[in-house]
Amino acid sequence: MWQRPTSYDDYDPFTSPVQGDISSTTYKWESRVGRSSRFSDWIASSCNWHHSAVSRLDFLSGVTTDGKILYSLRTRLRADASEATPGSTEIYNTTAVPHAAFQPPESGPYRIPDIIDTFHSYKFRDTCNISSLDLHAPFGPLCHDRASMLSAMSSGGRIGHDAPYMPRGCDMRWFTSEEVCEILGRFDRVLLVGDSMLRHLIGSINILIRRDLGHGAVTDWNFSTQESKECFCNEQFDVRACSVQGIYKTADVFANDPDSLSCTNPINVMSMLTCLEYHDVTDTYAVEQILRFPIPTEELIRLKASIGTEHDKPKAVIFGHGLWSNLDLQKTVNWLDAVLEAIKPQFPTPRHSLFVTPNAAGKEKPDEWLVAQGNKALMLFEEAVSIEAAKRGVEHLGTWNMSIQSNTYDGVHLDMRGNLVKAMMVMNWLNLIEN
Repeated sequence: MWQRPTSYDDYDPFTSPVQGDISSTTYKWESRVGRSSRFSDWIASSCNWHHSAVSRLDFLSGVTTDGKILYSLRTRLRADASEATPGSTEIYNTTAVPHAAFQPPESGPYRIPDIIDTFHSYKFRDTCNISSLDLHAPFGPLCHDRASMLSAMSSGGRIGHDAPYMPRGCDMRWFTSEEVCEILGRFDRVLLVGDSMLRHLIGSINILIRRDLGHGAVTDWNFSTQESKECFCNEQFDVRACSVQGIYKTADVFANDPDSLSCTNPINVMSMLTCLEYHDVTDTYAVEQILRFPIPTEELIRLKASIGTEHDKPKAVIFGHGLWSNLDLQKTVNWLDAVLEAIKPQFPTPRHSLFVTPNAAGKEKPDEWLVAQGNKALMLFEEAVSIEAAKRGVEHLGTWNMSIQSNTYDGVHLDMRGNLVKAMMVMNWLNLIEN
């Protein structure tokens, strides 16, 4: 039985040898402690330590007037390491990096759009001052299936505040407008069911297919001069002033401003135009704001109509919920079950469905919501929803990691940059869906 020593002079766990311990001779860590004294004479002669304090600071930071000191120091360190005794390896600093942290994107035409500014031909690109390279930093390899893609996108992040976003482990694509149109054209419809964050998601998709950073997310075809100024660039995502002017259905663009669509064959994007009792037009992708639980009967009827009938092309449904129920997990699960039950006849298996949990809270979020809807609560909610969604066959995309270092418009909703990244994440998920 271990006995507490009566005097720590006789026992020091950091210096006293442990019985039976065989010291490793692979690395001589103790040599690091004495390194400064071993080279003190050489350093003093090379660097003229009698110079001012500024000169000494320049040397330590590697900045010299003749550009030779740092090189000489590295050369001496390497030479000294080569003279070490056999059986030992000296560990020293070096600027040589044997393996890059991120490999370049794969060569070939498929990934060329990832390394150029795909916004260069967008309307108001210079005025809004956004490049696609500001939003996503490409690297290799590319994720090849939905599971790895969703995991990489949910756990990715940024190297610095508002820096370009990078998935973790494998990369996503940054699609051109033509590619976005082609992906959407594979589906009978893509239906977004949820809250205001999904409204901004569909707005961002409209920016991509309309090639318009200034007014792509809003109904600029009926704007007054004042509205054009108020809902411009980042202000399109002002939930108070511009939410009424948001585009909720691509059918509205097709009906009112078809020339703004970049799709070469818009019918592929809006392939099912059906007149319904509760909608003037239901098209390839629309948004239903169904938030409350229990869900009112009229909203369930509207939802069932929006999912459409059977079609040769697949359907995809994207869910978004949480803040409206104050991140109450049980309310969100009950809401999800009710929505799945409502669309079950036309959407029997949820294998083409995705739950997008809320993004991180920003510094502008009101103090009274920091406990119930702060970042700790959002992180726990995202993890719990991922588990509950998987039980129901619904895939999950987390956006907390992507958004924690990005700007929010009002502390709750992301700005245009963050919403464009979120839209591209969803497009990557859609791209990997097979019939």
